[in-house]
Amino acid sequence: MENIPFLLVEGLMMFAFFTISFASKKFRLPSVLLYIVLGAAVSSLFLKSELLHIAAEIGIVLLFFILGLEFPLTRMVALSRGIWPSGFLDVVLNLGGAMGVALLFGLDVISAFTIGSIAYATSSSISAKMLDEKKRLANPETEFILALLIFEDLVAPVVVSFIASLHGDHALSAGFMGLLVLKIIFLTAGAILMGHFGFKRLNNFVGRHIETDFMPLLAVGLALGYAGLAIALGLSEILGAFMAGVMLSETGRSSEIEHLLLPVRDITLPFFFFWFGTTIRLGEGLSFVGMMIVLVLFAIAGKIVTGYVGSRWFGLGPKGSLRAGLSMVHRGEFSAIIASLAPPPLRVFSGVYILITAFVGVYLFGQAPNIANWYQKRRLERPARAAGKQSL
Repeated sequence: MENIPFLLVEGLMMFAFFTISFASKKFRLPSVLLYIVLGAAVSSLFLKSELLHIAAEIGIVLLFFILGLEFPLTRMVALSRGIWPSGFLDVVLNLGGAMGVALLFGLDVISAFTIGSIAYATSSSISAKMLDEKKRLANPETEFILALLIFEDLVAPVVVSFIASLHGDHALSAGFMGLLVLKIIFLTAGAILMGHFGFKRLNNFVGRHIETDFMPLLAVGLALGYAGLAIALGLSEILGAFMAGVMLSETGRSSEIEHLLLPVRDITLPFFFFWFGTTIRLGEGLSFVGMMIVLVLFAIAGKIVTGYVGSRWFGLGPKGSLRAGLSMVHRGEFSAIIASLAPPPLRVFSGVYILITAFVGVYLFGQAPNIANWYQKRRLERPARAAGKQSL
């Protein structure tokens, strides 16, 4: 690849991404997974591609920056009040439970925490795509699913920062963990203060100039700059990008700014998933096959239980709660971000895990209404059968 002009390579890759996106829409498959599969298939051609990595990093920074735009401070506070019990169950059962499985199979604490983090979050992009395609946006469980996904998206940047720091050249100690927490507090508090006391006063300025050619420069510059500050502090760039989005959301112009940046994100984000695919060296073989089987089964059961119990706490009935649980099994972009930070053996393992759970999750999402209807029918028949036996 070194002898081929860079522009030619980039043009061919974008044409491949276009083909994948078109095919995924036509065959109703998540394009994220197909990007990863393509990257894994041609990984030998991209052994050392710094430019590809840079494009991938910009894509993931813009993804989390735009996500942060959706969370002004008032919304984050309001969300936490209604969804935190289900969110806490999600963290304990899916992150903590998967970590426990990894420890039982002999992994060290840091590797086990990495596996637990990879197993934690449902894919927001796949969920949004499937809810729209299956015409379930108006279903009663959709509000709960979206709320829990938002909770996971709030937890994700912090978890990534811990993983990024833990895989550095640092000894795991109380002092290191304390310093890490202080860095996260500093970065977060700085964004909140600048957002509340600074960007909140720029509402009129942003409104007047939202259509100008320099407004995207302000937004992207803030995203990359604060992401770079996070890296300088030894944290993850996605935490910095997310908090930069929170800062700019205080202008009250989130939707307009998001509209400006979506085309840039859509061009650069496929490079991240493709790049992650190139880091999966399938020729190296899959280790921990037994752990893979247990974790996949645990991933399915853990999300179904979380969705069902959490939906019941949220006020939904049994039928809608089961639909919610069956619709949250798929892992995707957050798991890929965590896996990209893992050592090579765990990266192969994680890539296969993500692909399996994603495809199983997409299948269960499609079958969720039928399974929930069957479950509801059985629930209603049970008292009738019991009454019939008593009459005899």
